[in-house]
Amino acid sequence: GFGPRVEELVNAELAADRRIDVFFLPRDTARADQDLIRTKVNLIPESVPEIRVVDIVGLDKQADGGTHVASTAEVGRIRVTKTESKGKGNKRIRLEVVDG
Repeated sequence: GFGPRVEELVNAELAADRRIDVFFLPRDTARADQDLIRTKVNLIPESVPEIRVVDIVGLDKQADGGTHVASTAEVGRIRVTKTESKGKGNKRIRLEVVDG
């Protein structure tokens, strides 16, 4: 089913030990970056001149805040505990960290 496949894919990415880089970009540069989701950049108040970017190298790069690990391997493994359908094309996935 859906849950076991998600668990398999996520655990493979975690085991890949991808480096995570955190840096700041000027707002205009962030807006021009095709890898960043515009919605997240646009939600940041215009008064903020620089956008904090978290780059999971080779996987995903997004405007983001908060605390992050230095590499995906630090997380360990996850287990999907529940999946729910939240409408057409939308799923909610609940998971737990098994070790890390």
